[in-house]
Amino acid sequence: MRTAVKTAKEAQLKFMSYTQQQVDDIVKAVAEVAFKESERLAYMAVEETGMGVAVHKKIKNEVGSRDVYESIKDMKTVGIIGEDKVKKVVEIAAPFGVVAGIIPTTNPTSTAFFKTLISLKTRNAIVVSPHPYAVNCTHEALKVCDAAAVKAGAPEGLIQCLTMSSMEATQQLMKHPDVNLILATGGGALVKAAYSSGKPAYGVGPGNVPVYIERSAKVEKAVRDIVNSKSFDYGTICATEQAIVVDKNILELVNRELKKNGAYILSDEEKRIMEKVVSPSPGKVNPKIVGRSPQTIAKLAGISIPEGTRVIIGMETKVGKDVPFSLEKLSPVFAMYVADDVNHAKEICMSLLDIGGRGHSLSIHTENDSIAREFAVEMPVSRIMVNTMSSVGAVGGTTGLMPSFTLGCGTFGGNITSDNVTAKHLLNIKRMAYGTKEVTLPSHQEVEKNSTTDQVVSEVMTKVGSDGDIDPEVVKNLVSEIVKQLTK
Repeated sequence: MRTAVKTAKEAQLKFMSYTQQQVDDIVKAVAEVAFKESERLAYMAVEETGMGVAVHKKIKNEVGSRDVYESIKDMKTVGIIGEDKVKKVVEIAAPFGVVAGIIPTTNPTSTAFFKTLISLKTRNAIVVSPHPYAVNCTHEALKVCDAAAVKAGAPEGLIQCLTMSSMEATQQLMKHPDVNLILATGGGALVKAAYSSGKPAYGVGPGNVPVYIERSAKVEKAVRDIVNSKSFDYGTICATEQAIVVDKNILELVNRELKKNGAYILSDEEKRIMEKVVSPSPGKVNPKIVGRSPQTIAKLAGISIPEGTRVIIGMETKVGKDVPFSLEKLSPVFAMYVADDVNHAKEICMSLLDIGGRGHSLSIHTENDSIAREFAVEMPVSRIMVNTMSSVGAVGGTTGLMPSFTLGCGTFGGNITSDNVTAKHLLNIKRMAYGTKEVTLPSHQEVEKNSTTDQVVSEVMTKVGSDGDIDPEVVKNLVSEIVKQLTK
């Protein structure tokens, strides 16, 4: 780890002298090769971690390479990047230095692509710490990026990846004196460690995303989007919907559409069995279900589900750390709540966010825009997806949001930003300001005169007393005239 940081720092100092064109050529080359290798690395990630769906991880890799590149390619990140000719303020970009990138097991290659591209675009070096269960695929993703970068003219050593990941190595990396910024994507303990390292850090909180199907929604499309989103890569994106909240007036219609789209709704007895599989101990989700197929999860519970089942649903009325279905499950397992009206739906959504998803995301399907805006104003989340797949929409796949695999939760979730983190977050902006206004400062003699005047006025008013009829301003003016005469 220490060798990796040293090498990265030396390379970054060389990178400082590169022009915008040189930087852009390198970033383009890396993005193109990463996109080309998306499929191979997707299959490698699934094979190593046992999580997710390879064809879906391929899409993630493509978003993390091509879409991220398209969103940052025209951004100025070298030298003078902005000038206000009226206010006479010039903005100059400066890199942070060495970035520590912590990569999760759920998105081990796409997140590696993303963090590498935004680091290189801003003339930063990156040292990646992969998840212990995804070392090989993350390392291979970084090898692909590094080879392309060097071929395009980047200094050797700019991209580093630890090949023997451990929590101790990661913690030491985050505290290393030559690391200037931490990009932490992972569990709550990891993010907390990043914030406790004494270094600037972008950490992201958990997502326990509610999705509200309001009575005016186009139910057929809404349900199709929700099931597609939840089954995408077996629910491993943190912005994936975790609980459906449906208006009671359309419950029957929603249930019918859910079954048409491959959802299996558990019986009360099956739900009780499944609860123990989802969360064997209060507040903790079973890692054996994360990113696994509905069939694998059903088998763990000893439950028989129809062939072709895409998501598993348990009807729920309670919310809490001790209520397994109300937790963030990172798998194709849903809770479903029935709301009496919009206000009741808000209460349920707020409760779900309060147990582990504050600041992250919320999804709503409605044709009533005023209700969507109500939720946007009132819910403590950083992004609200309307009439789209939450998982893909939050990372910029089906929305106009910035393509990103690091989604800030703002102070709602204990994060420094509520943005979709991108290249602009890895820049120091220096400002050069020309003088545009004149300020006349009082002379030393004037300061002394004012001081003498205030002292005399204070003494006079003390002798006269508070009941006196003399106006302090009159006394001040009189004393000022006397002082002027004496100092001529």
